[in-house]
Amino acid sequence: MSTFVKCASHDKKRGDATISRSEEVPHMITAGIDCGAKNTKTVILRDRVIIGRGLVPTGFEQGQAVKDSLDRAIHQATIDKRDIDRIAGTGAAADSIAEADIRVNDIRAIVAGARYFFPAAQTVLDVGAEESRVVACDERGQVLDFAINEKCAAGSGAFIEAMARALEAPLDEIGCLALSSDKIIAMNAQCTIFAESEVVSLIHANTEKKDISKAIHNAMAGRIASMVRRVGAAPDVVMIGGVAKNPGFVTALEKELGVAVIFVPENPEYGAAAGAAVVAAEEAS
Repeated sequence: MSTFVKCASHDKKRGDATISRSEEVPHMITAGIDCGAKNTKTVILRDRVIIGRGLVPTGFEQGQAVKDSLDRAIHQATIDKRDIDRIAGTGAAADSIAEADIRVNDIRAIVAGARYFFPAAQTVLDVGAEESRVVACDERGQVLDFAINEKCAAGSGAFIEAMARALEAPLDEIGCLALSSDKIIAMNAQCTIFAESEVVSLIHANTEKKDISKAIHNAMAGRIASMVRRVGAAPDVVMIGGVAKNPGFVTALEKELGVAVIFVPENPEYGAAAGAAVVAAEEAS
């Protein structure tokens, strides 16, 4: 799994990702499993504090990926599986989570996850490998509206991966490459296939890689920003999902939305899994 590197020029504080702790359900251990199209993630909470995480590629054997992810989280938490009081499943392949006591709707999971790290969140973005979601909620976390981009890869991590291949740039460096550019180059193509052709044309025109990379990130940021405006932007924007680790995209989206900062937890790819674990604790209380 690629990990986006931290750019020397990208040292802006993303906000204090202080974990919200609660004494409402003392001595309870819950797990949230997010079985996604690309990766399966597990988070284990003890009294709403993260004690274990596990991530594996989902692959074709989704049930095995769930087991492996859970086993990794259990090992890190130094507990026994029998110690877990309740397991919640979410994600594109939630039906493959045989271990789950409850299923959690994707929208509820990502809101619970975002507000677990940043309790004031009212605009929640989940930008993953295959799809993106934007949720608007009130100050209590009640969902007001949401939008999902699931039919086109141009609004997901798959778009950046495809563009990195076309640009022949390492995926974990393409975000920093974008941040090193001070030029604005418009990319008109919204479809991934046409965008790849546009990247090739820019390369043939001797456009610098850093400028093409910035254009790629700006194009994707524009698509996600349109989803945010559709549901109604509110203060305290929080982003989870693997693409939130890409500093070039986060910066491009901040500029597109006109916000000073988009809050990102330290391990954003675990956001929905953490939310599912939180819901498991709430359901048991």
